[in-house]
Amino acid sequence: MSASVEREKYGPEHRPLPFERGTDGPRVVLVGVDGSRTSLRAAAYAAGLARRQGSGLVVVFVSSPAPYAGIMSGVVAGAVQQTHDELAAELRQECRRGAEELGLPVTFLCRRGDAYAELCKAADEHRADLVVVGSSEQAGHKLVGSVATRLVRTGRWPVVVVP
Repeated sequence: MSASVEREKYGPEHRPLPFERGTDGPRVVLVGVDGSRTSLRAAAYAAGLARRQGSGLVVVFVSSPAPYAGIMSGVVAGAVQQTHDELAAELRQECRRGAEELGLPVTFLCRRGDAYAELCKAADEHRADLVVVGSSEQAGHKLVGSVATRLVRTGRWPVVVVP
């Protein structure tokens, strides 16, 4: 499954930071958002951390197709796509506003596919020093495992899970 990627940058230009990677705090903080309460709290936490540390912030919105997407009629599939586009536009606008308000360099990525796989790819592509995600609010994830749990188990980056 190929994932579509949109990328936009907001805020001040990415500036060289006065420290080397990995020696004085995170240089790139990546946060996954999906519009849920916990993901928006994670975004606020990541933005505050990035501002205090003088880091860049990468916000990744991943839209996961429903497992039954293949059997949806054209009308229903169009409505699902429209909902995805509206949510992405809202999040993009919030990123732009926050970047201007905080004076923070922010990159907004919009992707489609598996949330775990897309967050991993984005973290590797942007050389993230820290990944921030919200905890899952779905009951089934206690048994199956959430995106946050899978990221922690991967162990390639420090992961902060915001409740």
